[in-house]
Amino acid sequence: MKNSSFLIVAIAVLISLIGILSIYSSTFSKEGKFWQGIFKRQISWVILGLVCFYFISNLNYRRIWDWTYLLYFLALCFLFFVFALGVVRSGAQRWLKIAWFNFQPSDIAKLILVIFLARYFSRKSVDDINLPSSKFGVFRGLVLPFIFTAIPMGLIIEQPDLGNGLLILASFIAMLYLTNIRLRYILIFLIIIGLVSPFLWHFLHDYQKERLLVFLNPNIDPLGAGYTIIQSKIAIGSGGFFGKGWLSGTQSQLRFLPESHTDFIFATFSEQWGFLGSLILIALYYFLIRQGIIIAQRTQDAFGRLLAFGISLMLGIQVFVNIAMNLGLAPVVGLPLPLMSYGGSSVLATFIALGILVNIDKTRSVF
Repeated sequence: MKNSSFLIVAIAVLISLIGILSIYSSTFSKEGKFWQGIFKRQISWVILGLVCFYFISNLNYRRIWDWTYLLYFLALCFLFFVFALGVVRSGAQRWLKIAWFNFQPSDIAKLILVIFLARYFSRKSVDDINLPSSKFGVFRGLVLPFIFTAIPMGLIIEQPDLGNGLLILASFIAMLYLTNIRLRYILIFLIIIGLVSPFLWHFLHDYQKERLLVFLNPNIDPLGAGYTIIQSKIAIGSGGFFGKGWLSGTQSQLRFLPESHTDFIFATFSEQWGFLGSLILIALYYFLIRQGIIIAQRTQDAFGRLLAFGISLMLGIQVFVNIAMNLGLAPVVGLPLPLMSYGGSSVLATFIALGILVNIDKTRSVF
């Protein structure tokens, strides 16, 4: 295994172990069988994720090219199934119950869309390393790929899952920039989004509007919509430089911080390990994403290069938004922290994405 591949595995496992410890520390004092076994389920997800990682890392990523449209179709099917058969939690219908676990299709759909866009903007022949998108007009270069992006994005937002929906939009814009699409097309697209955004306010759910308002001023509803972000900032700030120590947090241990094991696990971790621990965790994510970008830069195959860049940026955007959300620097949109937050489908999707990166690095020398 090459050095970059080893680093990806080592960092991913280390972050996962940190996540398991943080999940345990935020739930061990809660009563009930569900809370007592939640960290064990996360361990099972990580082990299953490593199995998927091993399988995908040894499967030639060029085969994904032939499966792209099937994967896209299956992703849409699962997203449609959510509306008919989905499990409802906290007013959101995002999960499908498969056997003994709940699966969130949006987690895998965003990865499949990156694969789809990488294929759309590249050539099948590995001998032609130039992207054909430089010759695309506005329809093939912008309108058509946006239609393919907007369908799953709209289905995800309707669940409602604004966080993953916006992540897909951000990934689409990033993929446009990585191709040779004319810059003026991208600028026009961003201007249109800016002009349309105020009108989309009326289509948001009430709780989504409240989250956006409390992002601007959490104190307008300190016991309601602004409560979580206020408690998150208290938890992070109270950790100081070295933190309070494992199992010694107050906001998460005494249940002041909601969702301390999922969306706000960074606040849980920061309270216990402080500013120094947070810097180390952010550094781990930086080196993980950096390895993906290095793999992309040294891959000559256009499809592999664009796919590696897309996966790296998707993970980077998700890490940035989640941490910013915990710090009160971004609205609360319900994005988990990759490999840290509790959730099986998120863990599996992340390990699959990393497996693709490792395989690109291993296979690129063949072409």
